[in-house]
Amino acid sequence: MEEQGANQLAENVREEIIAAVKAAGVVGAGGAGFPTHVKINASVDTILVNGAECEPLLRAHQQLMASESQAMLLGLRAVMVATGAQKAYVGLKHKYGPAIESLTKTLADMNEKNVELAYLPDIYPAGDEQVLVREITGRIVPEGGIPLQVGVVVANVETLTNVAKALQGEGVTEKYVTIGGAVAKPITIKAPVGMSVKEALAMAGGPTTGPYAIIDGGPMMGKLIEEDAPITKTTGGLLVLPESHSIIRGRRLSWEHVLNRSRAVCCNCRACTDVCPRNLLGHGLEPHRIMQAIGHSNSEQPDILQRAMLCSECGACEVFGCTMGLSPRLVNGYLKKEFAKQKVRNPYHEAPCAVRGGREYRMIPTKRLVARLGLSQYDVKAPLLAEMPQVRSVKLLLSQHIGAPAKPIVAVGDSVAKGQLVAEIPEGAGLGANVHASIAGKVVSIDGAIVIQA
Repeated sequence: MEEQGANQLAENVREEIIAAVKAAGVVGAGGAGFPTHVKINASVDTILVNGAECEPLLRAHQQLMASESQAMLLGLRAVMVATGAQKAYVGLKHKYGPAIESLTKTLADMNEKNVELAYLPDIYPAGDEQVLVREITGRIVPEGGIPLQVGVVVANVETLTNVAKALQGEGVTEKYVTIGGAVAKPITIKAPVGMSVKEALAMAGGPTTGPYAIIDGGPMMGKLIEEDAPITKTTGGLLVLPESHSIIRGRRLSWEHVLNRSRAVCCNCRACTDVCPRNLLGHGLEPHRIMQAIGHSNSEQPDILQRAMLCSECGACEVFGCTMGLSPRLVNGYLKKEFAKQKVRNPYHEAPCAVRGGREYRMIPTKRLVARLGLSQYDVKAPLLAEMPQVRSVKLLLSQHIGAPAKPIVAVGDSVAKGQLVAEIPEGAGLGANVHASIAGKVVSIDGAIVIQA
């Protein structure tokens, strides 16, 4: 009877944690924005904290681990309770000295015996969740699968700090963002969600080059955005680069240009496959075969093209693989979008036997990656500012996460307080996330986004 009561109590606590995380609108802060309340509604034995921050020039997570270690670890404890995990590892690199010092002290102060620091090689992409799982646990996520299939949940550093705040009844209203590249003074800020990119760049002294372009995220996997775009729950960095930079030129290539060059130039040397992180884990992704099929217009072998769905789009193939200046990443990305339009689901869920031989010799050192990308001059410190910026207005996108857009529950003209729920998960939606006001003010517009004037 006592055991039954204890189990019921544990289940109640678990449900309360998940409900609080859902109410707060917590999503994956370093990726596509998968709703966290769905991710932690699982049973696993291990939690991995992704503190790798492997994208060049980004600094926010290592600084967050140093300045908010207690909040992060409290959030981690909550996720362990929700999932039943008995062990957790914080994956980070030896070069993150202040983060290591702060986490080590906090773990000791909390008398935490079930959480360990796990040191990752300084490689790209150490932050890919499947690479992270392999490096820390030795397990291999099945191709086309997720860490849950091997008893693991991977959580982002900032996501866990937001989980801790959620348990205090606070919604997600802030985002840690590194502002770097060609700006006067690279910095990291804690910005209100919805703050304009233009205002954020001004805090870093503005661009030092012109004409320029802006990348939301890292130089490998980030996307081009405009100055009037808002900071979202998933914005990890804002990088300014000259429009003439090879990274920007590559982002602006049309599909027709990519396709024609792939057909005309690819020699099927398989160098792209040899450096592919997913292939090195034993997955059946072979970019050179996809390029070959594209070059021969080989639509009669859909199984070859469908293997593009195994691609994480990390870009290793184009930066360290292809010597001809081609981009298997862009080809795979286009194919994935086309399959999604056709509602073709990933058919590959086979467990690979083992990693490829020589994998350890094919990993990409971060320092070499930075040099290869032509970013060495921008690889500088970006100190975290203590004060949160004051803004005149914010633009809260209703869709800044995977799943259905949030449904507004306020109207134009309404006054709202900071932290107030302004849009909620639509009834019946399988995936979604709540949205909260990041400043106090008046709602002045609702059209795909809620605009609040301070």
